[in-house]
Amino acid sequence: MTGFEGLVRELAPVVLGALMRRFGDFAGCEDAVQEALLAAATQWPEQGVPDDPKGWLITVASRRRIEAWRSETARRRREESVAMAEVEQEPVAAVDDTLTLLFLCCHPALTPATQVALTLRAVGGLTTGEIARAFLVPEATMGQRISRAKQRIKDSGARFVMPPPGERAERMAAMLHVLYLIFNEGYAASSGADLQRVELTAEAVRMTRQLRVLLPGDDEVAGLLALMLLIDARRAARTGADGALIPLDEQDRGLWDPAAIAEGVELITKTLASGPLGPYQVQAAIAAVHDEAARAEDTDWPQILGLYDLLEHLAPGPMVTLNRVVALAMVEGPEAGLAELSTIELQEHYRVHAVRAHLLELAGAADAARGEYEQAARGTLSLPEQRYLRARAARLGLT
Repeated sequence: MTGFEGLVRELAPVVLGALMRRFGDFAGCEDAVQEALLAAATQWPEQGVPDDPKGWLITVASRRRIEAWRSETARRRREESVAMAEVEQEPVAAVDDTLTLLFLCCHPALTPATQVALTLRAVGGLTTGEIARAFLVPEATMGQRISRAKQRIKDSGARFVMPPPGERAERMAAMLHVLYLIFNEGYAASSGADLQRVELTAEAVRMTRQLRVLLPGDDEVAGLLALMLLIDARRAARTGADGALIPLDEQDRGLWDPAAIAEGVELITKTLASGPLGPYQVQAAIAAVHDEAARAEDTDWPQILGLYDLLEHLAPGPMVTLNRVVALAMVEGPEAGLAELSTIELQEHYRVHAVRAHLLELAGAADAARGEYEQAARGTLSLPEQRYLRARAARLGLT
């Protein structure tokens, strides 16, 4: 991602928050922001980035919103006085409305899936295509879903303010899931030439830190932050000099970030001792066990298997089961893992093929493993993953 693209992605939710605070209409403000971003994309490369890019975007987006108001016949008379006013670029208040925008996107009028999609679009800065791939639906379908979500926000009469304390709990699960998906898209991009999108992981960590400040007593917020820190600590070791993917058991652990690991371990240790467990806390505990192993062979797989058993009880799902299969294989052998693998859902998902390939390779079934690696490579849109899986298949072909 270029510096310009990174700047636009960083500023998009901030500009949308500023417009929402001023005008209040989610759909209209989001459209206006997109037009401002398009104007920036055409003007900034030629004229240079303004001294105050955020103020420039807010000014242009505000003008676009007012121009749209002019064309709305039903509101013409009420908005005329506003529309006639000249919008001057003014100092932008140092207010970060990202969390308020998060709560709005997680409005109870929306389904959980739509809450996630809308927040990824408005706050995470992901494209409609990226979100569609995350939901395994066509891009046109996701575009329609997001448009309907914005209309539903408008119809609900929701205001751009923090919800009262009594309404926050019902939005927290969706909000945490949103942050988790943003982080995952950054840590393991679903498509494209790059394995990682650092700006997305950094934004997810930043927003989760803010949420932790807002809700210091929420153990799942703390667990999610610890999980992000413990996983992101391995970032420098996940790719080689040529950008090739390096699996966890082959990484140079000397490249892992000790400060992030220490912060994550301390955070999850305190959180586990404070109250009932939640899924993000358990996932953070699993990540901590991996990160505290000096070598791959030192990993406490029985402890990880026990934690996955707990996670399956708290948050069952095919991907949790898939990860548990790997842990089971490391404890009881690849044959036990393969037997368990045959029972899970999503048999044609590329990650299932990749895990089956790995277990077959460990079991000495090279030909079968090679076919599964090739099948997995055909199922992912991530170029680094494709190259890694095909390299594993090719290596087995030489044995």
